[in-house]
Amino acid sequence: MAGATSQATPGDAEDADDAEDAVGERDGPPPHHRHKWLILGICCISLFMVGLDTTIVNLALPAIQDDLDASPSGLQWTVDSYTVVLASLLMLSGSMADRFGRRRTFQTGLLLFSLGSLLCGLATGTGSLIAFRMVQAMGGAMLNPVAVSIIANTFTDLRERARAIGLWGAVAGVSIALGPVVGGALVDSTGWQAVFWVNLPVAALALVLTALFVPESKAPRPHRLDPVGQLLVIVLFATLTFGIIEGPVRGWGSAQIVGCFTVAAIAAATLIGYELRRAEPLLDVRFFRSPSFSGAIASAVCGFAALAGFLFLNALYLQDVRDFSPLHTGLLTLPMAAMTLVSSPLAGRIVGARGPRIPMVIAGAGTAGCGLLLTRVGADTPIWYLVIAYVAFGIGFGMLDAPLTYSAVSGMPRSQAGVAAAITSTGRQVGAALGVAVLGSVSTARVHGPFATGFPEASHLGWAIMAACGLAIVTLALLTTGPRTRDPAAPTPKPPAARPTERAR
Repeated sequence: MAGATSQATPGDAEDADDAEDAVGERDGPPPHHRHKWLILGICCISLFMVGLDTTIVNLALPAIQDDLDASPSGLQWTVDSYTVVLASLLMLSGSMADRFGRRRTFQTGLLLFSLGSLLCGLATGTGSLIAFRMVQAMGGAMLNPVAVSIIANTFTDLRERARAIGLWGAVAGVSIALGPVVGGALVDSTGWQAVFWVNLPVAALALVLTALFVPESKAPRPHRLDPVGQLLVIVLFATLTFGIIEGPVRGWGSAQIVGCFTVAAIAAATLIGYELRRAEPLLDVRFFRSPSFSGAIASAVCGFAALAGFLFLNALYLQDVRDFSPLHTGLLTLPMAAMTLVSSPLAGRIVGARGPRIPMVIAGAGTAGCGLLLTRVGADTPIWYLVIAYVAFGIGFGMLDAPLTYSAVSGMPRSQAGVAAAITSTGRQVGAALGVAVLGSVSTARVHGPFATGFPEASHLGWAIMAACGLAIVTLALLTTGPRTRDPAAPTPKPPAARPTERAR
């Protein structure tokens, strides 16, 4: 089975004791284990669907541009409207799942994601497509973090949880890697609408299996809802992303763009101050006292910024510059997909046996290597050169997700698993939104003359930023991770007793 090895290591017994202490609060009696691997499979189905959707849409962008007459910023919003909404609602979804029931929240997410996917395929303009992508994201926000919470509460043994998360990371890597190939085939054979409609049968299968096999679970003392914190998160992500995407078009010094960045800065400062004063915050800043948790979130932002930027720029380069068909474009990324297939399960095994540092260093090095290679790309760069870059990225990205997830979730109380997992997923989506916004904006804004001749050189700065993201992951891995499978000093955040005024509210 793909995943982390179950062979015991010298520190496993001590780690297991530490994990038992870290749990602190229990979600009632230990969960029923008869169907635990089937439950993992059901969660992986939803992850595969959402992961596929993350990359499959990029191959459809040139077709969407032609059919709906979309502008470059319209294409960026087609991707980022999804990721911004997703990032804004992930923490709320995790908290709601702990309060109202993880299975119920998971099923609601599947229904919303299906509805959004159906409507996206029926869109007749860029505006309606962006709106329907936001509906799709509302459902997606209820899937992955809630699924991680279900896994964390199903697999209570530290070694089994490492294996389960290793397999989870492998599925994430595989789904994202296969997206370009599947997307290219669907766009060529059916049209861009098919990249959305392919989600419908997968979601239907997941709904049936969830109703049959996934037990309901809740936190014994879930967090109270935090509408003020949620509103601040939405304002922060929306204004920051709008400013980055629209800056090249409206002017970086325009009152509208400067105002967006000012509002984003105020929202960020207010959010941190407000959450620190709350007994049960939406964003528990105390989690970040753990170096491994903080490093995992920062690495998630950098890694997924590199991924999203790579997919966006690469799709435009291969189709609009090299004039390859969507299917041909997808097939050219097969080396990346193949290396992700190999390295994802290997990363899970290394995490279980040696800890997260080694795969995270490899992930950063692969990402940086790909970015550096592509800074020399031109309109007639040999295919073999591109394949080398894709292979490097496939190795890097395949090694990334398993150590990120494990570093962030391990050692956190199971009663807060939904929130902890949601923060990790939020880091991924924030990175993805920033990747498309930043790399897309700095590249498309520098194009001079016809796009086909001007884009390759204009994209060099974007590829350099991608390389910098990879180097940041290497640095964070060396500074914040160790050889153990979890940080024994990881905190077990327990909110302080509510103040009388807060109780009164």
